[in-house]
Amino acid sequence: MNLSQKFPSVAEILSSHVTLELEGIDRMYLNVYVPRLQTEAGVASFFLHHRGHKVASSVLMAPMTQDFVQSIEKFIRENHLSLVEFKKGQRKDDIALEHLACFKAKEGVVFVGKAQEKASVFRTTKGRNPETGRAFPQISRSTAMVNHFYFYCFDKDFGPFFLKFCSYFPYNAKLCINGHEYAKRQLAQKAIRYEALDNGVLSCDNPKALQKICDDLSAPKIDAFLRK
Repeated sequence: MNLSQKFPSVAEILSSHVTLELEGIDRMYLNVYVPRLQTEAGVASFFLHHRGHKVASSVLMAPMTQDFVQSIEKFIRENHLSLVEFKKGQRKDDIALEHLACFKAKEGVVFVGKAQEKASVFRTTKGRNPETGRAFPQISRSTAMVNHFYFYCFDKDFGPFFLKFCSYFPYNAKLCINGHEYAKRQLAQKAIRYEALDNGVLSCDNPKALQKICDDLSAPKIDAFLRK
C-alpha cells in the first residue's frame, strides 16, 4: 500500500451517496401526566380536598384503578379489537407492523397491547410525629411492576403512533410519534411524489416543501394531536 495515496474521507463518501438531506424529528417520546399528581403532597391534596376524603390513603386508588381498567376492557370489546399480551423479548414494532398491514380504516385504534413494566407509584406508609412519637399514615413514592396498556393507532395526519397508559394511579402515559411518518402523510395529502424508506424518505419531487412540512411540526400541533 502506498501510504502517500490520498483516500476519500467518510464525509466525502457519504456525500456521494446522499440523495436527500433533511432536518426533522424522528421518533419522539412524550410524557403525559397531571403535574399536581406527581408529588406526595399533590396526591394527598387530591384525595383530601378534591375528593373530600378525611384521610389520604392508597386504598382509595384501588376502586379508581378497577374502573379505569374495566373501561379499557369495555372499549376493547365494543370495538372488537385484539388485546395482545406482550411477552418478554418480543419486538413490539414487529407486532404493530403485522396488525397495521391488516388495518383498512382511514384512522383509528389498530390494537391494544398489554405488558407488565416498572412504574413510579404511590403507597401508604407510616410516618411518625417527631415530637409525640405518634404514628400516622402518609403518602410515599415507590415503584412497582404494573400493567401498562399500549394503544397502537393510525392517524390520517400523523400515521402510526402509540399511546401507553400506566394502569396504576395517577395513570401517567407516554405518547410516541414519528416525525418521518408525519412527513409522509403530509406529502401524500399534498400529492407530492416521494420514495419512502422504512423510517424516512429516500427522495422527493419537492424537497423544499418537505423541509417546510418538517419545520411546521410544532409543539401546538403535537399538543392538539394528543388531545384529539
